Amino acid sequence: MATQTITTGLYKLYPSPRNAHKDVFDHQVFVPYPYAIIDLAVMDLAGKTTLFAACRLSDMKMGQVVSFELAADQAKFERLFTPD
Repeated sequence: MATQTITTGLYKLYPSPRNAHKDVFDHQVFVPYPYAIIDLAVMDLAGKTTLFAACRLSDMKMGQVVSFELAADQAKFERLFTPD
């Protein structure tokens, strides 16, 4: 079964089947590593998060978008995430 895409003003998003939520939250980080493993569960974030494979529409760069319900979680992710 094909996954439905979501197009925003900045990205074309392909939802992860592991997402517990289907929302694209206000706080977002584009990770320009399409094959990096992003394990949000181990980061002990306080709010809801979603992960998407993504195409950035401005330059058609592939990567991943992580969206966060809370700005503090976005800051924590940016501090902790290192691509493998």
